Amino acid sequence: MTLIKSISGIRGTIGGVAGENLTPIDVVRFVSGYAAWLGEKTGGGKRLKVVVGRDARVSGEMLERLVEGTLMGCGADVIALGLCTTPGVEMAVAARGADGGIIITASHNPAEWNALKMLDGNGEFVSAADGARILELAAGSEIVYPPVDGLGHVVERGNYDDEHIDAVLALPLVDVGAVAARGLRVVVDAVNSVGGVVIPRLLERMGVEAMCINCEPTGRFAHDAEPLPENLRELSRRVVAERADLGVAVDPDVDRLALVCEDGTMFGEEYTLVAVADYVLRAHGGGNTVSNLSSTRALRDVTAWHGGSYTASAVGEVNVVAAMKTTDAVIGGEGNGGVIYPELHYGRDALVGLALFLTWLAHSGLKMTELRATYPEYHMAKTKIVPDAGSEPDRLLAALAERYSALAPDLTDGVKIEFPDSWAHIRRSNTEPIMRIYTEAPTPEEAQALAARIASEINR
Repeated sequence: MTLIKSISGIRGTIGGVAGENLTPIDVVRFVSGYAAWLGEKTGGGKRLKVVVGRDARVSGEMLERLVEGTLMGCGADVIALGLCTTPGVEMAVAARGADGGIIITASHNPAEWNALKMLDGNGEFVSAADGARILELAAGSEIVYPPVDGLGHVVERGNYDDEHIDAVLALPLVDVGAVAARGLRVVVDAVNSVGGVVIPRLLERMGVEAMCINCEPTGRFAHDAEPLPENLRELSRRVVAERADLGVAVDPDVDRLALVCEDGTMFGEEYTLVAVADYVLRAHGGGNTVSNLSSTRALRDVTAWHGGSYTASAVGEVNVVAAMKTTDAVIGGEGNGGVIYPELHYGRDALVGLALFLTWLAHSGLKMTELRATYPEYHMAKTKIVPDAGSEPDRLLAALAERYSALAPDLTDGVKIEFPDSWAHIRRSNTEPIMRIYTEAPTPEEAQALAARIASEINR
């Protein structure tokens, strides 16, 4: 498996051959390049400080020690958070006045994968240009390591969970009293990763009764890690069996949030952001929003209800954040359940998404199915395909764009084709060696049929 190097980090499967999989040699090389880049960004001449955290994957402990040791070998001090959510590491960079951070997680990828996600001094993912410079430094031979007196140290070892939760609950739009008064009962599926530690703790502090499945952070995922409907059948069954008000699912690094209704049906990960945005826009009296090109039209519709302007960015958190800053958006994120609320920080965060959603649910007085029914009805199909052997993805995308040239497709990120009542977005994945086809239409059948048609045209 070839290493994947993108705005979503350096990722691959563990073991195998250096340069083809994610091996210890690769980790040392890329972390050294990252430290050299930090030195360039800070002007050199100072002791760097870097935050390191990881999800619960089996390979995480090994990688964590390699990352910490390499950073110290490069002369950087380390703030070691151990098991920590991705948003927690992001926030800790700013809170500790660090120069950067590394998150060891492959997010929604299967358990045999892992990755290095690299942050700048704001606790935000590095830009494409900065990522390219890190790769250039990692591939070169000019990195010079300091002598023994210049080695770094672990200057703090602990976790950031309580500080993260405290910051979420302190937000003006999070109403703990209203949520507690509602007496909600929630089933949590944390796919045996760090969410099993932090999500129940957040719910307890909000006065919510939490019933946990797959919450032991063993890193041995009970099901596929991506919080999609086909992976959440156990959660749906338990919500109904326990007569719970809703179900909550997060991915291994807790930046994506998916919800299940009281009758066991999916609220829809695309609608996590839609509902949270509805609440935030109401509270702000309007405002602008951003999501990526693969996200539901429902956010555009809800933004228009409140008199705001909606913007679509290229896929990838760093792209969404850049568009949010440019448009002064009050809420944004990605349709995969990733909520970005800039009043807390510029990063996808399942904790703030859940706290805001529960507040909105409590204020509305509605059941989950009733709240879902207040939003426009769209259905999405999400398909992965592996191009035929010898096919070049960029060439396939160019041919598809030419086929639909009369519809003036958006080429910002792959090819997005807008039809009167549906759309299709086709692009190379940032996180897997595949192409993704996302479609949306008024019915599930129409969305699936459109996805199947586009897939057949790509490999024709």
